[in-house]
Amino acid sequence: MSDEISTGGGQSAESSAVRGAALAREKLAQAKADAAKRGELPRREPRRRGGQKRPAGDPQLFGQAIRDLLADRGWEEPAAVGGVFGRWAEIVGPDMAAHTTPETFEDGEILVAADSTAWATQVRLLAATLVRRLNEELGDGTVRRVKVRGPNTGPRPGGLRVHGSRGPRDTYG
Repeated sequence: MSDEISTGGGQSAESSAVRGAALAREKLAQAKADAAKRGELPRREPRRRGGQKRPAGDPQLFGQAIRDLLADRGWEEPAAVGGVFGRWAEIVGPDMAAHTTPETFEDGEILVAADSTAWATQVRLLAATLVRRLNEELGDGTVRRVKVRGPNTGPRPGGLRVHGSRGPRDTYG
């Protein structure tokens, strides 16, 4: 038995398509019959829709399993914040991202470090816009305040210093 289909010899494309569809139906019926002989019957119950829960033993979609894990452990917000930190350049733009870095997020306050006082001032001026943009990414009300740290604003190393002293020599003659 030959399964070749030729379109030459005066046949129209339409009759060729009809023969092809008939051949496909015949092959599908043959495959179903072969599966039934092997005991592999097609599924009778309808597939579940997205909103229905799967029984605990059923396999889950990977994305849904991750979302469930994050929700169960209470990691949704930290994961979202980490995503924002990872996509900082996308969110604030390449110019600002080249001069600023998000450092921490605690209690609705994000700390942004700037590499110069000019950029620190720029971020302070754009703080309201930045809060709005971050809340678009994280959910409304997540970020309430942007705190900016300029360059070298941390505590200096070492103890207190006295300027103008001569050290231990000033008590000796």
